[in-house]
Amino acid sequence: MSIKKLIGKIHLWLGFASGLVVFVIAITGCILAFEHEIKKMAFTYLTTETREDVKPLPPSKLKAIAGPLVTGKKPNAISYPGRDKSATVMYYGANPDYYYQVFIDPYTGEVKKVWSEEEDFFHFILHGHFYLWLPPAIGQPVVATATLVFVIMLISGLVLWWPKNKSAAKQRFSVKWKAQWRRLNYDLHNVLGFYMMAIGFVLAFTGLVWGFEWFSKSLYFVTTGGKSLTDAEVLVSDTTQIGKVTNPEDIIWQKLYAKASKDEGVYFYMPADDKGTLEAGINHRPGTYYNSDTYVYDQHTLKQFPANALYNGEYADKGFGDKLRRMNYDIHVGAIFGLPGKIIMFLASLICASMPVTGIYIWWGRKYKSKKKQPVKKMPALAKSSI
Repeated sequence: MSIKKLIGKIHLWLGFASGLVVFVIAITGCILAFEHEIKKMAFTYLTTETREDVKPLPPSKLKAIAGPLVTGKKPNAISYPGRDKSATVMYYGANPDYYYQVFIDPYTGEVKKVWSEEEDFFHFILHGHFYLWLPPAIGQPVVATATLVFVIMLISGLVLWWPKNKSAAKQRFSVKWKAQWRRLNYDLHNVLGFYMMAIGFVLAFTGLVWGFEWFSKSLYFVTTGGKSLTDAEVLVSDTTQIGKVTNPEDIIWQKLYAKASKDEGVYFYMPADDKGTLEAGINHRPGTYYNSDTYVYDQHTLKQFPANALYNGEYADKGFGDKLRRMNYDIHVGAIFGLPGKIIMFLASLICASMPVTGIYIWWGRKYKSKKKQPVKKMPALAKSSI
């Protein structure tokens, strides 16, 4: 057996093993590509009328408004995503899992929506994308493994696609749309697969950052020139100063709101207890996550701690590897390049979803190829007369 035939066998059986999972991951990725755009058009509670003459309500007021609507739970985060958007108070936790958001007009205090993860279609799709709707401890390793297998299939697919000579090369870059279905299917698998390959690697590599810890640490090590991706030191507020500052988030908000432009967002992560710190920052490009400046404060004294983690500190001060890691999600969904980037990732995901389907049809056609019927030979006249 030649090396190319062996690679073909590997490609085939890895396709059988991962095809269904890759199809689900890719299709759910297509649906999620334009989540923000669809929600913005469909749900009016996400936006509000800008009031230049009225200052938005501070975080303490938003907490007071949202509190009675989500009883028995403390707010985890507060977001002002832009001056023409509703402010959000978020509640989330585990064991049991829950996630609520209260959308509030930041100028009037009107509650526009109490959102629950359980009723959101896109979060249902997101769970399928990450976990195949299985318990995370089971689904996440399955998705990660299938993604790694997909990388191997991209490499083996390139080897199988590679033309033997110049005449064969001419047929590898275009689809014969007028050909019979079997040939058309073959071209769709090979030609579209080749054009999608570079984006497929990007989708897979950014997905593997979440999939495997060893991959995440290795990639970070390489892109930062030898830095280790370690857990940040846990910062603690000074509990001897409890009560010294009232509503510390309001004081921090005043500073950040004055600093942020009307197109930038301001956000807070609330301390979990008296020892916890207050995190606050500015998102310079709402709709993405990478270009944010996050600051950490002692909740009792408002002392600002030095940046001690990947996602703390100002984005502009980070090195190449840290910036790349911050961009990982926005690269994965294409948001880093705006709407054109999302369209590209959508089309690439759609082609990825088609690969298992067209691949299985190629295998089916080869295995069960119908034999051409042989024409029935007529008996010679001499033979007839002798019967």
